[in-house]
This record gives sequence, structure tokens and C-alpha cells, in this order.
Amino acid sequence: MVENTMTLPTPASAPPTSDAAVEVKGLSMKYGNRTVVDDIDFTIGRGEVVAVLGPNGAGKSTTIEVLEGFRRPSAGRVSVLGCDPATADEQWRSRVGVVLQSWRDHGKWRVREFLDYTAAAHRAIGREPRDVDALVETVGLSGLEGRRIDKLSGGQRRRVDVAVGVIGRPEVLFLDEPTSGFDPEVKLAFGRMIGDLAVGTTVILATHDLSEAQRLADRIVMLAGGRVVAYGTSEELRNKFARGVRVRWTSDGEARESIVDEEVPFVRELLTGPDCHRVANLEVTHGSLEDVYMSIVRSQQDAIADAAIQEKGNLR
Repeated sequence: MVENTMTLPTPASAPPTSDAAVEVKGLSMKYGNRTVVDDIDFTIGRGEVVAVLGPNGAGKSTTIEVLEGFRRPSAGRVSVLGCDPATADEQWRSRVGVVLQSWRDHGKWRVREFLDYTAAAHRAIGREPRDVDALVETVGLSGLEGRRIDKLSGGQRRRVDVAVGVIGRPEVLFLDEPTSGFDPEVKLAFGRMIGDLAVGTTVILATHDLSEAQRLADRIVMLAGGRVVAYGTSEELRNKFARGVRVRWTSDGEARESIVDEEVPFVRELLTGPDCHRVANLEVTHGSLEDVYMSIVRSQQDAIADAAIQEKGNLR
């Protein structure tokens, strides 16, 4: 059996700084002695849709909250639309749309009055908001304009969140786990809606859902253990890291698997060799992005665990 080993990558080349909507350099975030984001770098070009992908606890939401200006980083430099989000003014904030994992402070508002209020707030500082009637129809809230937000279903409240995020025609839109808890059909419809509303907008999507990242994003930033472990398009990541072909079969009913560089000679040997009569249920699959993602995450988690063990040993 040939084992497929993986070396953790460095981030792919980023767009030129002059075209950047978002620049992150040396970003770190600590809570006490715990590091949740560890010296990460990436750049996002204007008009790009980029997914920040990683398992729970990878540092996605913390990174997004720093970019939104809701948290100050422990170290590093962050620029969004040329400003430091932590010190940016209301004019900057009007250029940025935010869809958090959940809003908790507008439940008593009715849908239409809340959207009218939000549109007026943008208008007061010189930005022309989207037409509220058209937006209500686009996000699928027609007929619910008079309902209190806390009386809506989870999916309907998420639609309100999106409407609030895009009503000011943002130049940058942050989406933090926008479809968490949705069934697959609703996820697809939601993704199409986001795509329609965000044309020409820089979109940063935090998600742990690989299929969502592949479906919506131009490029993917993979996080694991608070670090950037890969950065590029789906195709770039697949071509760079999905090495080898996975061959599965059974021999006398026992499951076997091997990862090989060339499947043809390996399969030929299986099917023509002295034990070919024992081979059944042959399956050949090329490396997928899911394989890349899981391998990178496991490699990084193993490295972090090894470092923790070493640190404990040094303290003894």
C-alpha cells in the first residue's frame, strides 16, 4: 500500500495590493493564554467572493469579527476598504454589509419598519439604499412585511438578516455561517439569492461547509487551528494537494484500499494477477477537494497536538 503524505502549504499568491478590498497581515487573536488566530495573512481583491473555510474552533468567526471591526486584534494589521476596521467611522461602516450568525436585538420590530429604518439610516449619511419593496420581494419576505421579526421562522429571520446586510449596497459583504442549520435544498436557494444580491460586491463567507465554499466562492482560505493552511481556487487546491488515486476493493470479502500515483498498472495487476479471482467491488476515485480539506485539517490538528505534548514535556 502506498501512503499519501501531505506537507502543509503556504498561502497562494494574493491579488495586487492596489486591487485589494481586504488585507490581513500577521493577524493574531488571543483570549488569555489561548491563541485562537495565529499570525495569518491573506488578501482579497475587489469583487472577489472568498470563503474562509474551517472546522468549528478554527478561528473563522473571530477572524471575520476582526474584519468587521467588532474585535481588536491582539497583533497584526488589518485593512478593509483602506481603513482599520477597529477605528473606522460610520461612513466606512455604511460601505460594509454584515450578516452575523444571529441577531438578537431587533425581534420586536416588524419586518417592513425595520428595513425602512435601516434604509433611512443609510440615506442619512449619503448612501442611496436599495428599494425596500424590491428587496422584500427578492429575499422572499413578501406577505410578511407586517410581522414581528421574533415571530418569523429561522429561515425567514435569516432572510431579514440578508436584507439588512445588503440594503446599503455594500462594497464588502460579510456572511458568517449564513446557512447553518438549513436543509440542502434551502441552502441552494439561499446561495442563489446571495449570488444575485452581491453582484460586483466583495464577499467574505465564513463557513465549515465545503460544498457551500465550492459553490459560492472564487477562492478558499482554509483555516485549521487558527492558522491559514491553504489558499486558492478549488481547482488550484485540488490540483496541488489531491495527489494520487484511491483504489478500493474487497479480497475474499475483506475491504482493501490503496492510494497510488497511476491507477492503470495497479488495477491491471489486481485484475490479471494470481489473486485476481479474489478481487471484487473494485472502485477507483481521483482525489477530491474534500480529501484535501480533511487531510489538511487532520495534519494541522496532529501538528498542534504534537506541539502541545512537547510543551507539556518541556514543563516537567
